[in-house]
Amino acid sequence: MGKKSKTELLAGTLDLIVLKMLQGGPANGWDITQRIQVLSEDVLRINYGSLYPALHRLEARGWITSEWGASDNNRRAKFYKLTAAGRKQLEAERAIWDRFAGALEAILDKA
Repeated sequence: MGKKSKTELLAGTLDLIVLKMLQGGPANGWDITQRIQVLSEDVLRINYGSLYPALHRLEARGWITSEWGASDNNRRAKFYKLTAAGRKQLEAERAIWDRFAGALEAILDKA
């Protein structure tokens, strides 16, 4: 599988990634997608058709809030921010991910 191959995310992983991206402060959708792409060294590319439903789902659960503001290029954009409940959820999701990743690594190393 080459570097340009499409990488599919496990169900629920996008929520964890978005919560983590918002831990550093408020961001709009474009900022979130760009940061994911840069931090993953271009392995993960999140399309808006996946991102915005995730943002709406996280907001409905009370883990993030949103408000309208001006983007870097002075265009109207919705900015998302992590809530206290979202910070707790991020910790819980991270613990689950660490456990899953450790189990997968054990299987790959021992099988």
